[in-house]
Amino acid sequence: MLITGDQLLAVANDHNFAIPAFNIAEYNMFNAIMEICEQKQAPFIAQIHPNEINLLTFDIVQAMRSRIHRSPLPVIIHWDHGASHSQIAAAIQGGFTSVMIDKSMEPFDVNVEITRRVVDTAHAVNVSVEGELGTIGSMDHATTGDGIVYTDPSDALTFVEETGVDSLAIAIGTRHGIYPAGVTPRLDLDRLRRIKEAVGIPLVLHGGSNNPDDEIAEAARSGVNKINISSDLKSAYHNALRNVLRDESLYEPDAIQPPAMNALKDVVAHKLDLLGTTGKAELYRQPASREIDLFGLVGQTLTV
Repeated sequence: MLITGDQLLAVANDHNFAIPAFNIAEYNMFNAIMEICEQKQAPFIAQIHPNEINLLTFDIVQAMRSRIHRSPLPVIIHWDHGASHSQIAAAIQGGFTSVMIDKSMEPFDVNVEITRRVVDTAHAVNVSVEGELGTIGSMDHATTGDGIVYTDPSDALTFVEETGVDSLAIAIGTRHGIYPAGVTPRLDLDRLRRIKEAVGIPLVLHGGSNNPDDEIAEAARSGVNKINISSDLKSAYHNALRNVLRDESLYEPDAIQPPAMNALKDVVAHKLDLLGTTGKAELYRQPASREIDLFGLVGQTLTV
């Protein structure tokens, strides 16, 4: 059941749980995630970054849409960290049902202006929009200090009011990537609660891999409704592949891929339980969610 981001996150917001956004690096990863989420009756977000779509091409989106349409599970396909209005337009034409525009590194007024333009375009074709305010740190290239510019609650309210975004990614202490030994993230959960009280809309936590389970679970109970998970998935999947490929006699995909897919399923199952997503698919059946079909958009020209 393919739906939009605002439909998916509104239920999570009303019932106080978080939905994992799993970054997809290849179709086998997506298929494994679909299978375990169906078993656990858990909605999820299939998320693809521009770097990943450069590798996979937009063709994978149509295959994902077909698989999701055959499932009773509520799922969205989300464009992660869109860099420009034209890139967002391409994602919409490519079949995404939710998009993120990330202008968090720009001055506040520029961020507002570009985000609002993306919202106007996306909402016109029933696609939801995630914006970002504040900057998430990175284990690869932290800027100054810890590389994080924390989101201010009053700025968040102004940003939401002026842009009309459906969800907001905030900075409360996470970083992208796997934390090295000796580095322990610390989430500012009080700041999170103040932002939620100010804006009310679904909040998003980027850098959700490799954080302490208790903090992530508390964030999911304190106003975060979407948590991005990429590094934990990819490390489990590719480490399993490396182990299998040590056996040089193996060359058939049906012998090589299943162990990696099973390792991925273990991570996904743990995240679903941690975030309170397991069993929540039933909340989307009363009343039934409205499916959307954007196939008619593919190939059309949007003004950018």
